[in-house]
Amino acid sequence: MRLSDNLDVPLRDRNRLLLAAGYAPRYQDHQLDDASIAVVMDGLRRLLDAHLPYPALLLDDHWDIVDANAAVEQLLVGCAPELLEPPVNVIRVCLHPDGLAGRIVNLREWGSHLLQQVSHRAERTHDQRHYELAAEIAGYLDTSEAAAPFTGPVITLEVDVDGTPLRFFSTAATLSTATDAALEGLHLETFLPADDETRRRFDQG
Repeated sequence: MRLSDNLDVPLRDRNRLLLAAGYAPRYQDHQLDDASIAVVMDGLRRLLDAHLPYPALLLDDHWDIVDANAAVEQLLVGCAPELLEPPVNVIRVCLHPDGLAGRIVNLREWGSHLLQQVSHRAERTHDQRHYELAAEIAGYLDTSEAAAPFTGPVITLEVDVDGTPLRFFSTAATLSTATDAALEGLHLETFLPADDETRRRFDQG
């Protein structure tokens, strides 16, 4: 357990280590609809609604959407219906040719950012699903030429909505005190306007 603490080993993997050593698992790993964690899930969903009128998503550790607020629907208009069948993977929806890719103005930069995130998580977790997702989205991107260095203060998502380019920067929050493996993998992804036009568009509904 001391080694796991120092190496920042995810809770599910700590359970596997304990089992391999002949010990019982230490951490719970409930389904997200289990009554024992309902109060936490309710709190996270309240944060989604509190972020309105701007988009926010609750994602699991594979970037599958657990829940989202109503503003996200504006960004998903025009995506192929099969990409929106649960479980919806937000990375796939962003970069798939039948998803948002055709409307992302800075696809090279945003795609490179997402691929780097997925690849880093794959290297950390050695999770086969992470490796497969990284390989899949790499196939959607033109990696023959590196993306130009981004010169702004943050990397933004620039997406065309009804002919208007909207710009967002994102923040991610996790449960740093989680003792349940399912909760540890969750993260709240929130998007905020990166310019006045985007702010006006969402403030006006």
